[in-house]
Amino acid sequence: MNFLAIDDEPLCLDDLRFALEDAAPGCTCACFSSPSRALEQARTEPFDAAFLDIEMGGANGLALAKQLKDLQPDLHIIFVTGYEKYAVSAFAIHASGYLLKPVDSGDLKRELTFLYGDTPASRPIQVHTFGGFEVCVNGKPLVFNRAKSKELLACLIDRRGAGLTTREACSLLWEDGVYNIARKNYFQTIVHDLRNTLSQAGIASILVKHRNSISIRADMIDCDSYRFLDGDPRAINSYRHNYLPSYSWAEFSVGKMERL
Repeated sequence: MNFLAIDDEPLCLDDLRFALEDAAPGCTCACFSSPSRALEQARTEPFDAAFLDIEMGGANGLALAKQLKDLQPDLHIIFVTGYEKYAVSAFAIHASGYLLKPVDSGDLKRELTFLYGDTPASRPIQVHTFGGFEVCVNGKPLVFNRAKSKELLACLIDRRGAGLTTREACSLLWEDGVYNIARKNYFQTIVHDLRNTLSQAGIASILVKHRNSISIRADMIDCDSYRFLDGDPRAINSYRHNYLPSYSWAEFSVGKMERL
């Protein structure tokens, strides 16, 4: 892992570097006492995480964090400071962590484990809802025969295990609002096609059919939006106000995410 450490106090900067090297053996740590030099480095070199103080002489760590995030949107920001009073402001800019000085390797190990430790990513079904809708099974993209089958699965994932009735599904999938026998029969064709697609990928058990509705087993899925709602900092960092942008019915969930 490649870290960026910024503190205008040389002794504190050395302590932070030693603690990081102890917490993450084999990591590289670019240390700067000058925020401007750190920004210059961040313009040309990617980092996994930045550890920075908040009060640094004439520089403000919160403002610096915003500039770093502008340069590298996926960068994790962890504040290492002697002041508790900035915590709310820190998390308002989507900081991934907030540690109080003096920080030691144990504190950093816990923080890094939270950021990079075991996650639901070990689950075979990976779902991406930010920036578009894609499903991968053991790293291989799932190919859909019909666009509506793909959209139906997106609807079910958006429900996160809650049931979706035929009437509800039809109102979401077809905006004209027509609900008749022909539409119901076509919907059943879509369900059948989706089931076949999932079966061919070996994940048919993800789809649960009830008497009057269908749902998915959310516990079998690693989904970026689920992790976002659960407070995972990596998912929060990856959110760009772009949840399922191709589907107008997703606007309700977008509003929920924006409020969070």
